[in-house]
Order: sequence, then C-alpha cells, then structure tokens
Amino acid sequence: MRLFHSYFSLLACYLLAVAAAEQHEASLVNEDVKRAVDLSSHLAKITVDLIVSNQGTTSVSSMLLALDPELQDHLAYIGVGVKGEEEEDSSLELQETTVKERSGRFFIARFNSPLAKGSKLKLSVDTVYTHALLPYPTHITQAERQFVVFEGNHYFYSPYPTRSQSTRVRLASKNVESYTKLGNPSKSDEIIEYGPFQDVAPYSQDTLKIHYENNSPFLTISAITRTIEVSHWGNIAVEETIDLRHTGAILKGPFSRYDYQRQSDSGISSIKSFKTILPAAAQDVYYRDEIGNISTSHLLILDDSVEMEIRPRFPLFGGWKTHYIIGYNLPSYEYLYNLGDQYALKMRLVDHVFDDQLIDSLTVKIILPEGAKSIQVDTPYPIQRLPDELHYTYLDTFGRPVVVTQKKNLVEQHIQDIVVNYTFNKILMLQEPLLVVGAFYILFFTVIVYVRLDFSITKDPAAEVRMKVASITEQVLTSVNKRLGLYRHFDEVINKYKQSRDTGALNSGRKTLESEHRTLTNEIASLQSRLKAEGSDLADKVGEIQKLDGQLKEHVMRSCQEAERLVAGKVKKELYIDNEKQLSAKRQEIISRIDNLLDSL
Repeated sequence: MRLFHSYFSLLACYLLAVAAAEQHEASLVNEDVKRAVDLSSHLAKITVDLIVSNQGTTSVSSMLLALDPELQDHLAYIGVGVKGEEEEDSSLELQETTVKERSGRFFIARFNSPLAKGSKLKLSVDTVYTHALLPYPTHITQAERQFVVFEGNHYFYSPYPTRSQSTRVRLASKNVESYTKLGNPSKSDEIIEYGPFQDVAPYSQDTLKIHYENNSPFLTISAITRTIEVSHWGNIAVEETIDLRHTGAILKGPFSRYDYQRQSDSGISSIKSFKTILPAAAQDVYYRDEIGNISTSHLLILDDSVEMEIRPRFPLFGGWKTHYIIGYNLPSYEYLYNLGDQYALKMRLVDHVFDDQLIDSLTVKIILPEGAKSIQVDTPYPIQRLPDELHYTYLDTFGRPVVVTQKKNLVEQHIQDIVVNYTFNKILMLQEPLLVVGAFYILFFTVIVYVRLDFSITKDPAAEVRMKVASITEQVLTSVNKRLGLYRHFDEVINKYKQSRDTGALNSGRKTLESEHRTLTNEIASLQSRLKAEGSDLADKVGEIQKLDGQLKEHVMRSCQEAERLVAGKVKKELYIDNEKQLSAKRQEIISRIDNLLDSL
C-alpha cells in the first residue's frame, strides 16, 4: 500500500508541475531582463535580474525556469532570490521538472506568496556552469598565451515572452579574437554589451560565441576524499586527499625551468600556488604527498579563518596534475552539540580549497564514535549517500560507523553545512580507559613475573663481549653514515653557491661541515679506543676508515676551492668540468672502499 501511495503522490506532483508549466506560459511575462555573464575565470557565471509580471486572470504561485540547451549539461548550481526594495533578499524553493513536448532541463521556482493578477516581482537567478570554457587552441607552448571559446545564447532562454532584455559579458582580458555581433554590440576593454532586444519570443535561441584570452587558473579537483573523524574526547580530525589537475590548454613541447624563472610571462597560464581557507580553529595543520611533507607552504592565521598558501612541488601546466593531502584538528565543542544521549554534528560538507573552485567528484566520510546509532544526515542540497562502513582504530572492539556520501560537480556555492544526528550512550566512553587499564595491568604483571625468574643456566662472558662489540660496531656504522651525509649536504651547498654566488652561505656551510665533522670524527675515535679495549680486531678496520675519510674530506674541500675559482672567473668552465669529473671519480672510489669496510664490520 505504501508503494502505491508513493507512486500516486509522485504522479500527482508530476501532473501538477506540467499543468503549472502550461499555465505559466500563458500568464507570466518577462518585463525587463538584465543578464550579467562573467567569463573572467574558468567558470561561466550568469546572473539574471528580471522583472516578472502576471498578465493572467488569476494569481500564480510559481514560475518555470529553463536552461540554455547549449549549457544545460554543464550546470553546477542554480539559485533564485526575490529582490526587495526594503526587505532582505530571500531565496525561493527550486524543484527540477519536465515540460510536455519540450526537451531540456526545467526548474519550478515557488513564490513565497502568490503573485496577484497584474502584479510584478523582481527576481535574481544565479547559475554557475563548469567546463563550459574550452581551450582553443587545445595545445600551447610555454611561451604562448591561453585562449578559450565560450558558446551560449544571445537571448535569455525562457518559456515566457520577454519585453526587453540586455546582456553584459565580462571577459578575463580585453584581448578578443572574435565574438558574434548580433544587434551591433558595444565593446569596451573586457566588457561586451548586447542589446537591448525588444519583444523576444519564448524559447528564443541565437548562438553567442566568444573567442578570447583567458589566463586565469584552470584548476579542477578531479577527486577529493574528505575524512572527518569525530571523538567525544574533544577533538575532530579532518583530512582531505585531493587529486588536482590543470584543465586548460595542454602544454606542447618541453618545459624550460630557466625561461620560467627568467621571464615573467613564461607559462602565464600555469599555476605556481593558490590559497586554501581553513576554519579559524584549525591547528596541527600538515601538507604532504606520497614523498613526504611539502615545506613550500605558508600558514597565515586570521581572525575568522586560517589562510594556507599551497605551493605544489612543481608548477602546474595544462594537462599536468598533482596529488596531495591536507589535515588538521578542530575542537569538537565548536561543531558537536548534544542533549543527553542525542548528538548533532554540524560541519561544512566541503571547505574553500581555492578561489572559483571546481570539484568533479567529492566523497565525504564521517567517522563517528564507536557505539553511535540511529544516524540521520540532513544536507542543504541533494547528495548520494552510500552504504555505511566500519572503521577500526586503537582500542576499538566492534568498529566505528562511517557515514559515506558522494556528490559530483561542486562549486563555491556548495560550501554549506551538513548536519549528522545520532545517539550515543555516554557509558561507552569508559570502554577505552578500562581497556587501557587492563592492558597495562597485564603488562606489569607479566614483567613482574619475568624479572623474578632466572632462565639462564650459566653465564657466558664471551657472549657478553660479543654483545658489547656488536653495540659499539653499530654506533660506528651510524656515525660514519652521518659523516658521509655531511659531505652530500655540503655538495648541495656548493651547487647552490654556483647558482647564487652567495659567499656567505658557502662559508656558513663550510663552518657547519667542519664543526659537525670534528664531532663525529672524535666520536668514531672514541669508539675505536673502546674496540681496542675489548680486544677486537675491528679496531684496525675502523682506523682504516678514519684514514680514508681524511682523504675524502681533502677531495671535498678541493671541489669547494674549484667552485670558488669558477665563480671568481679564475678557471674556465670546461677545465672546471674536467677537474670536477676527476675529483668525483676519486671520491667515489674512496666511498666504495669505505662501504666495503663497513660491510665487513
């Protein structure tokens, strides 16, 4: 019975929508339409301010909105608001519907109060379209600028007649290759104005096409997984795994780092960095990828937010992509509310990743405390909820419930709060402390029993000596490897010096090498003495390593001197390269001998 009831309810809503659409076509008129098409970024943002009048014989409680056939597949967001002279603007409820004998996408906007016969209403319709700007040409070199093509409609696509309308298009630059010239439009810098057009028939179409320069960041988040882990002990951990790509014109030919740093307009459409906005209470922020922590980032703490500059390991050109992870902690009292055993988590479904952000696919995983039940999710717009999962971490027994949601094609307007309601018995908070107490009790009891029992039969002095020698040898290996690492670090200092010619940095690196090298050498000498005291023949091998290290340090210092001579112009580059090859070969031979000695320890 419930199934039949739901079916007839949906059928009734459909018939009412169709009947309302037919009524609207006969009674409503667009008196004045002003469109603002913003093409200054990689998104197409269209704002329509219109005055609607009711020319019918009865009041109307809703109106029909139609999307341009050229852009309907690119729609990411649509919103309608009433513009009042004294009252604040209020948004209208939207519902997607179909129209009899008409293909395309349509929405019904329901008025807050019926529009009486002969009355007028001021509305504002905001739409955002993604992937509507296509690079042309599709491939460019590092030195070329990026051009894109936009195709839309000269007219406001509407099921109602329009008395007067005009369109203003804002571009990213004043450099325009071509644009359609319906009605003799006027152009001033990056602004193109069309109209006014009078007495436009319903569903009027005429292709608007603009080919212009647009070097704004064409950043697209192809996939983002946002994990929110809730703890009733005062913390909410947030981690975002992001796959980011440049969807502009694909880079053609090789990439020159030299030209990119030397010329300010080289790779003008590439992205060096962007800013991510985190909540004001965010702390313990980290930014890393598969390699490790990315240090080329800056954190600025503001009054109402935390601004993080994201700088990838390499600039992003068209067709390039990167993968990184951002994480931080939040205090739970700002987002988690409770009344008895009833809890409500109120957080943003997605945060501000960068300006004019575009997300192709979003997955949000909300990990609730173990024992949470009766989970309900309230969202500001439709999203897809997948089957719940289980997450196991420290001291869990039967797993934490995970709410999994997904949504495609998101923009900045989708940065809104999501509310997760659930019940949780507070007595379960004692589970983890009791488990910790029990584990420590068992551990201490085991240690007490173990130390009171003697499992040895006789003492073996030779075994103790071998253990001491092995411990000393391990320390020698660690110290020698650290000393070799000093040489590698000093090589990097020399390479930077050859580029920057910063004598101060070179001298500082040389002092650091001398100081740390002296410390490590003394430590190894002390360990060698201990090996001699234990009567181990490994002391001779350690002494041989010390001699070889002296030769290696001498070659490293010669490399430094050669670099200083090169920078001072006392030696030609070809001769320097030959000398450096010889020194490098000798150093490698010494390092190989040291490695062989280390393997024999």
